[in-house]
Amino acid sequence: MAPQNRPALPPLGGRKPNFRERVVDVLRAALISGELRPGEVYSAPGLAPRLGVSATPVREAMLELVKEGMVDIVPNKGFRVTAVSDRQLDEYKHVRSLIEIPTTVGLATTADAADLEALRPLADEIVDSAAKGDLIAYIEADLDFHLGLLALAGNGHLVDVVRDLRRRSRLYGLTALVEAGRLRASAEEHLELLDALLARDPEGVREVMTRHLGHVRGLWAAR
Repeated sequence: MAPQNRPALPPLGGRKPNFRERVVDVLRAALISGELRPGEVYSAPGLAPRLGVSATPVREAMLELVKEGMVDIVPNKGFRVTAVSDRQLDEYKHVRSLIEIPTTVGLATTADAADLEALRPLADEIVDSAAKGDLIAYIEADLDFHLGLLALAGNGHLVDVVRDLRRRSRLYGLTALVEAGRLRASAEEHLELLDALLARDPEGVREVMTRHLGHVRGLWAAR
């Protein structure tokens, strides 16, 4: 993290479609990665210059994240980042394993090859973001990849449940992996997973997914 608790947030200057949602996504990713630290209080005017926007969309975004339980309002000061306990993280990972592993394994025999290949640019983006040490882009691309993959199973409610669980998770070990040059190795598991799916190899998919989700309470969690 940058000195004095100043996270490396990407500039978002300008207006574009879904601009408010974009601010929410970036701040959420910063919370998940730990670039915005638990217990710290951040103000909208303080965060706005780091994003290259005015304080208003930042304040609106933080209020949205209050609804998700990621931050709490601190009157006259800003927003405090909520902490997530090890027990909570273990529970999230357990539920995700019950859902994501069998669902992804099933796609090895049911997913259309063209639909799987369409996810490859996202997998490449994950690897590229890891190589650059861009944790915000890494987390966003990772979320899009896995939700896009699960969507191929045709169960929208399942995708919503996993989206919520992933947003609740915290991956504070990512910064250390970037500094050690080790994040790219786990990022490349997304390409390995796609290859196993396209090879119609259910057991290979199960092995990659089990290893991949294991990082949630291992490498990615600084454990």
